[in-house]
Amino acid sequence: MKERPPPETITDPRQVRLLAHPLRQRIAEIMRRGPVSSTTLARELGQSTGATSYHLRQLAKHGFIEEVPELARGRERWWREVPADRRLPPRSEQSPELRRAVDELTRLEFANELDMLAHYQRERDRLGEPWSDALLFSFATVTLRPDEIRPFFEEYIALLYRYKRSDDDPPPDARTFHARFLAFPEI
Repeated sequence: MKERPPPETITDPRQVRLLAHPLRQRIAEIMRRGPVSSTTLARELGQSTGATSYHLRQLAKHGFIEEVPELARGRERWWREVPADRRLPPRSEQSPELRRAVDELTRLEFANELDMLAHYQRERDRLGEPWSDALLFSFATVTLRPDEIRPFFEEYIALLYRYKRSDDDPPPDARTFHARFLAFPEI
């Protein structure tokens, strides 16, 4: 089980806008698999090393990623994501500027998630068992009072951390699983 970092609330609209950039979202997705250099990113994303280097420096400047000096070779710099439990403040506590940034981030994140799901669905038969059977989903409703919403969410986060492994030594038969939580009140 991976140690759960303390929750960290992002209140700076600049940080949220930084994360709402489509190329940076793709970079973050790749970095969840492990350390990268601007060269490895450029190759995978079809971008120039100058562009990927710029985006990596911006993410580092805001504390989302950090250098991995032990992987450096010559002038080549390697980067990894900084583990964190990043959260956004409740909408009622967000400034109008932060709200706009959060809305854009949310829109882009879910568009990316749908793209990844479509990619999995196209490729799943090639994965073989058990990975072709690994699409899990649930449609459910629960009736909650306002004071039960946050505990409900915290139990979900605790469940994720119960199953998280250290990225240092994953089992050979393991794959990264994308788990997303979306819950909203019925209108």
